[in-house]
Amino acid sequence: MIKSLRIQNLATIEDIELQFQDGFSILTGETGTGKSIIIGGLKLILGEKGSTDIIRTGKEETSVEAIFQAKTPEDILIHRKISERGPGKGYLNGTLVPIKQLKEAGNGLVDIYGQNDHIFLRVPEYQLDYLDISAGLLPLRETVTRLAKETRRLLRDKKELEAREKEREQRLDFLEFQIKEIESAGLVSDEEADLRQERNILKNAEQIRTHLEDALLIASSSERSLSSQLSKLQHAVNFLLDFGKDFKDVNEEINHFSVTINEFTDFLIKFKEKHTASPEKLNTIEERLSMVEKLKRKYGATIQEILSFLDSAKKDQKELESNHEKLQDLTVQINTCFNAYKKEADKLTQLRQGHAQQLEEKIKNEISFLGMKKAEFQIDFRSFPYDEDNLDKIKDKGNEEIDFLISPNPGEELRPLRKIASGGELSRIMLALKSIGKDSDKNKTLIFDEIDAGIGGKTAEFVAQKLKALSKYNQVICITHLPQIASFAAHHYKIEKTVSHNRTFTTTNKLNFEGRVEEISRLLAGSHITPTTLQNAREMLEHNLEVNIIENSAHSEEEF
Repeated sequence: MIKSLRIQNLATIEDIELQFQDGFSILTGETGTGKSIIIGGLKLILGEKGSTDIIRTGKEETSVEAIFQAKTPEDILIHRKISERGPGKGYLNGTLVPIKQLKEAGNGLVDIYGQNDHIFLRVPEYQLDYLDISAGLLPLRETVTRLAKETRRLLRDKKELEAREKEREQRLDFLEFQIKEIESAGLVSDEEADLRQERNILKNAEQIRTHLEDALLIASSSERSLSSQLSKLQHAVNFLLDFGKDFKDVNEEINHFSVTINEFTDFLIKFKEKHTASPEKLNTIEERLSMVEKLKRKYGATIQEILSFLDSAKKDQKELESNHEKLQDLTVQINTCFNAYKKEADKLTQLRQGHAQQLEEKIKNEISFLGMKKAEFQIDFRSFPYDEDNLDKIKDKGNEEIDFLISPNPGEELRPLRKIASGGELSRIMLALKSIGKDSDKNKTLIFDEIDAGIGGKTAEFVAQKLKALSKYNQVICITHLPQIASFAAHHYKIEKTVSHNRTFTTTNKLNFEGRVEEISRLLAGSHITPTTLQNAREMLEHNLEVNIIENSAHSEEEF
């Protein structure tokens, strides 16, 4: 419940603070004093959009903060600021949070019903939500919703696969051509560099041969070659071995060098034999490189990219070849999921219909208490046949829609509530629904902003009694112009508008008993307050407060 509310610089409000209590509280005041501005401030801290237009003239920032007593041990502080200097900010327990988080936090704390907020009663979808919530069927409905979404998802997958199936043969032929073209080339990932090197050697074969012969002549093919000279050097050093131990190390180095020269000579001979000038071989290499370039233009910048494309094409080919099997599997999955949906949806329908009969009686009893004694109420079910040819149209909330039907007066046929109910009738029906759900919806703050428009007399008294009854389980705050409702409240706040120094100010004041007498007298007679209206107001207040005391006492004894 709301413990305190402070509003600063919002429209005509400069700075007010309201301390709220448990039970039933009333806000009254003449039209235009700012009662709805207070509700607007509450809506801001509950995450509703706000613009800089609401900032009080001459001020830079609007600030609204409220302390809520929650089910947790600690209170909840929500603070909202709207500034001309930049985007608004929201704070939850002193921490800056997105405005969306304020809305999430407030959903479990406050319900606000304005003059048009009972419009939800005119929408069949919301009527269905109320039925499911009151029957405790939301978990089952969530299962139905999940199965409906899964069925549609599988159906979309099947349609996408069927669309691909139409192009399947053409795509397979093209993939087969690409795969065969790449595979027939027999590419090796690093062969292009080797081919280019071999081509370079063959193009320069004559110069290479000349230098090879020169190198061989120096190394071993002449009397003055390195090999011949080393042989002579080895012979001389062998003779000197007996004359100094250091000659042994020198001899080993000469032997190593001799082996190196021989190995180098062998390399030159093999290189010469391998790379003998061959126009035919050069043509073959040129053709191979031309084929590689052609494939690179089509499938990738390098041989490695071409081979990666080949792997991908094979994967696509395999997937397309398995499409038929996938279609069969999807058909089975769709049927299985849809059958599960039908089973759960039928179960949901049966439970809804059973609860609807009980709810009809409860609502008739409640609206009878609220002055609609001869009214008839019925929940009409419209079921839809399952169409297996249009599974994409199955409904998330089950296989039916409902309509609240009402006959306000004897002899009139039942018709949809959304078509014939007046504002006053909607207000009473909404209170009836709220009262029926009181056991499952406790410890919240329920704010009613002039929902009593269009009613009066005895009906207004019934509405007041119902609001008072709701306050046993919730904190109820009501803005009203009706003295019957105001006289039933435990707490009464008066909203006034004054003008000082050419500025308008909205102020609040919690009334004592005498103040309430005067205010209720104003509600009864307007500005023409007489001793008679004051006496009527006093008697009305004393009587209804006494009823409150007696009923609260009886309620406490029952709980005890």
